[in-house]
Amino acid sequence: MAGRKRLTARDWTSAAITALAEGGIAAVAVEPIAASLGTTKGSFYWHFPNREALLEAALAEWERTRTEDVITLVEGEPDLRRRLHKLLTVALGAGTERPAERIELALQANADHPLVAPALARVTSRRLDYLTQVFAGLGFPPDDARRRSLLAYTAYLGHAQLAHATPQAVPTGDELAAYVDAVIATLTAR
Repeated sequence: MAGRKRLTARDWTSAAITALAEGGIAAVAVEPIAASLGTTKGSFYWHFPNREALLEAALAEWERTRTEDVITLVEGEPDLRRRLHKLLTVALGAGTERPAERIELALQANADHPLVAPALARVTSRRLDYLTQVFAGLGFPPDDARRRSLLAYTAYLGHAQLAHATPQAVPTGDELAAYVDAVIATLTAR
């Protein structure tokens, strides 16, 4: 055991997120994750009482990194149109399927899971509320701002599905920037 790195709860959580991206909720299983980390189940139980606690930690990390951290990142942009541009560029990424999109789709597919449902509800509510705030800041009345936020969010989810199913169909590189510009023009048209 000399030279072996002592694993942390964060190591286990990161491995659970990777498993979630690669195989969905079912892949968040103690023994395969332990094997991927080169350790035993005993290490797992040092940090978590059960699989559900690990899944909760992975969901909390996903919520933080893919919602709160992204909002914090784009909040640094004072111009609301540019903020919306940055948000969509970050959310849509490079136009190819990335782990974040695979996780999003895995969670959507398991929306009725007792641990996933509340996390998805919180994330969806937070994202829609944030988008609504941005559209309201751009001068849209509250009901219109909410509709536009819903349209933007469903476009994001559709993009994630398209990137998963037919990655060659989604824009990349310079095409992605032009696509984001077109989406923003549509979402902000009066």
